[in-house]
Amino acid sequence: MSVKLSIMMFLQYAVWGAWLPILYPFLLNHRGFTLQETGWCLSAGAVGAIFGPFISGQLADRSFDSGKLLAASHLIGAVLVFLLATIETVAPFVIVSALYGFVYTPTIALTNSVALANIKDRDRDFGPIRLWGTIGWIAAGILVGQYLLRVATPSSGTEAEISAALNAGRAVAFQMSAILGLVMGVFCFALPKTPPSMKEGEETAWIAALREIRVQPLLTLFLIAVPVSMIHQFYFVFTSEFLTGIQTQAASAGADRFADKVNQVLGVGGGGLMTIGQMSEIAVLALMPLLAKTFQRKWLLAIGLIAYAGRMALFAFAPSLLPVLAGVALHGICFGCFIFVAFMVVDENTSSSVRATAQNLFNLVIVGIGIIVGSLFATWVAEGASTAGELDYQQLFSVPMWMALGCLIALLLFYPNSSKEPVH
Repeated sequence: MSVKLSIMMFLQYAVWGAWLPILYPFLLNHRGFTLQETGWCLSAGAVGAIFGPFISGQLADRSFDSGKLLAASHLIGAVLVFLLATIETVAPFVIVSALYGFVYTPTIALTNSVALANIKDRDRDFGPIRLWGTIGWIAAGILVGQYLLRVATPSSGTEAEISAALNAGRAVAFQMSAILGLVMGVFCFALPKTPPSMKEGEETAWIAALREIRVQPLLTLFLIAVPVSMIHQFYFVFTSEFLTGIQTQAASAGADRFADKVNQVLGVGGGGLMTIGQMSEIAVLALMPLLAKTFQRKWLLAIGLIAYAGRMALFAFAPSLLPVLAGVALHGICFGCFIFVAFMVVDENTSSSVRATAQNLFNLVIVGIGIIVGSLFATWVAEGASTAGELDYQQLFSVPMWMALGCLIALLLFYPNSSKEPVH
């Protein structure tokens, strides 16, 4: 059982991790979209994500086996993400991205629901299973980075020619994601049965879920999740390009041997280097059974928010290779102690008949509303932080740093203290 669930997580996040880290530089540098157009493209998938969870959560909690819903979503998504590699103009890219968000985004919460429904001990078993999703993300990111280094990057040419070839080569990330999506779609038919938990005369699932999440601690968690998702967008949108510049700067400053070793292992293009964050995520998730039994949920969430602020502080005020790599490594604590724990809080504070929908609603906040607002806000901040085409990263990254500190204060003030969350 756990082997199937682990493979499910591996494929789920490999599909996403192949293309997300390279999307911003691909659109801006290869397709030639403006910063504002790129912001609309980045938020388009989140628009679809707003509507998808209502439908998929309702179907999973009321009508269909979750595994079959996952299969259908990934098979359709594989076709759509393949198309993204071929689209050259803004409007079609926005439309296909929205459709892809509609079918892919709900699968994030559905895989959580399938895993949580088929394990015996949430605190002990969920972390080790979910960490295979992180391994999948790492594997996809490194594979793309190695392709860009060894296949897409020409051995000779001007700096502009090499950069253009690298940017064009990023299209392979979408093609790889499509192949992984097809594999995931077929594999989902082998998942353990997770039938709907409908009861006679029960109200619509998302209405029942909304009724349950309007009380503490879920209310505070859902509200904080919006700015946290916006902070995520600053990281995922700008870090790939930021890291590429840091690597180039390190080489020119005489640290080329270390930078070259990093490139040989992780590849180039930023996406491979960002997998350092997922590597630290593995360690955090592996420790989660111990952490979940030792610390209150509130303090784990607080540690995650401190890591968010610390990562952006390192990016803003210590922009050299080693401190920036340390900042990337903090991603494991950011994700593990906030996002991962938040999904656990949602699961243990909602009744069994609406858990898939509640997970989807939280996912809607993280991957839907937060990304739409975050993409537009992040690109707006970037425009204000740009002078003659040069982006002031200190000004850019200090904004999400202060946002994370604000979220931490809100959590400490409004999230209730309790040693154990209620289980329905």
